[in-house]
Amino acid sequence: MVPIEEAQTYVLERCSRRAAISTPVSEALGLVTATEVIAAESIPPFANTAMDGFAVRSSDLADAPVELHIVETIAAGHNPKLTVGAGQASRIMTGAPIPEGADAVIMVEKTSVEDDVVTVQAAVEKGNHIRPAGDDVEIGDLVFSAGTVLTAGHLGVLCSLGMNEIDVYPRLRVGVISTGDELVDDGGVLAPGQIRDSNRRTLISLLTGDGFIALDLGLVPDDEAAIESALLNGTDHCDAIITSGGVSMGDFDYVKAVLDRVGDMRWMQVAIKPAKPLAFGTIGHTPIFGLPGNPVSSMVSYELFGRPGLRAMMGFAQPLRTAIKGVAAEPLLRRPDGKTHYARVSASYEDGTVLVRSVAGQGSHMLTSMARSNALAVLQNGDGCDKGDVVDCLLYTSPSPRDRG
Repeated sequence: MVPIEEAQTYVLERCSRRAAISTPVSEALGLVTATEVIAAESIPPFANTAMDGFAVRSSDLADAPVELHIVETIAAGHNPKLTVGAGQASRIMTGAPIPEGADAVIMVEKTSVEDDVVTVQAAVEKGNHIRPAGDDVEIGDLVFSAGTVLTAGHLGVLCSLGMNEIDVYPRLRVGVISTGDELVDDGGVLAPGQIRDSNRRTLISLLTGDGFIALDLGLVPDDEAAIESALLNGTDHCDAIITSGGVSMGDFDYVKAVLDRVGDMRWMQVAIKPAKPLAFGTIGHTPIFGLPGNPVSSMVSYELFGRPGLRAMMGFAQPLRTAIKGVAAEPLLRRPDGKTHYARVSASYEDGTVLVRSVAGQGSHMLTSMARSNALAVLQNGDGCDKGDVVDCLLYTSPSPRDRG
């Protein structure tokens, strides 16, 4: 059997990063920057007020309370027209530019107004409640390094800088194929020997959730010509293709025969449970991930090999999911067999600790275990772990506080 580290390295080394493109900022969420972002503008672009109040000369307030003459009102989005002189103030709204002559803002709560006179109740220091130009970002600043994963916050900064496009590694188009004469997806009554195709919908959903563009390439029967046509057509439209089924020892050789003929494949038995069988290679320059047909095995194989390989192609510096440390809330048992086991578990925060509990149904055909779980507990070869032991976990959704009610 192939150690999981060797299998992951083999996949990652052959999933080369795609060429960078320029894409609209509005479509860049979750993508990785291909170049540095250097500020061509300042944020904020001008000195402005952080509060509703009055723009004043701080020296006028030394003997507060004092009365000042209101010379104008400045709303956000409007430029001041007048200079604030000695004994004067300008009413100002949050975000509006600071007028000439003023060097501080007194918040409205510390004032009272009668006609065009404002009474200021307290003295303030120079710069009070003023956000200087470039307070956040100055022209020429390195805003983001190459390799930054763009979140909503990043996109907001780019818009603040007036950027409409950015150089990134493109979002992958990933085709998904299910194979097998036993599979149906028409919602009708099952004939003897038939089962419903869940893998295609599951994998498409995983891909979409991870920020890829998933393309449904259909359910293909056990026919070499049909399988070859689906794969070759897929390579014309996809950056990568995922198949499920036909990679286990003893399976009919339709998928294997086609992939060996049209692609450059490696067929592996990885030292893990579930998801031991894995096929990986290329058709031309298109990576092909051959995942097992068992539903849980297919999902686990995607987590351990498909997702990391695709993320590497999109420029992620850390394509593998980072393990966190959890504490077993109950024994997580297994038998020694020379493999690393990935147990489906529920992880929850309790008193500042991530506690891990097994979910029912650990068979590779029991898809409900993936629906009930939010993590995979990594159990090295041996007898598992006892209650209270620390265990590595791969979270695919965030743990939430456990309801004790």
